[in-house]
Amino acid sequence: MRKVIRWLDDYLEEVLLVAALAAMAVIMGVQVFCRYVLGASLSWSEELTRYIFIWAGFLSISYCTKKCISIKIEQFVALFPKRGKALFKVVNHTFELILFVYLLPFAWKYLMSAVANGQTSPAMGIPMYFVQAAPLVGFALSAVRVLQRWIIEFQTVRGKGEK
Repeated sequence: MRKVIRWLDDYLEEVLLVAALAAMAVIMGVQVFCRYVLGASLSWSEELTRYIFIWAGFLSISYCTKKCISIKIEQFVALFPKRGKALFKVVNHTFELILFVYLLPFAWKYLMSAVANGQTSPAMGIPMYFVQAAPLVGFALSAVRVLQRWIIEFQTVRGKGEK
């Protein structure tokens, strides 16, 4: 069980994002083939690709947070010693965590409104709450990843980190 949790911690977003990209490429490739070679278009392919893209967008927030890939002022941060950089990152991660925790109730309300109204997608007929769950999952995963980064940087500030 510990190995599964460790694997999920290390690779969850990467695997989901690669699978999403591959699925979008295959679906759109099949759509192009059907449209131009067979002369018949698939009614569901663009809709499904759009929904996968939405999920990939929200999952990528968590991936970027986990890898510390974001827009930042690298030159400014580089001026500080190791513990100073870590302190700057702790402050940054604190604001990020506040943001994601703040967004969670709104994402929950958004999802619950989709569940309540029972809307389905036009071409595929799937419940729209499958698509509208993406912000909630993305923000929750991002909050977890920010908290992980916060703990690492806080340990460095205290002089106990490995960085």
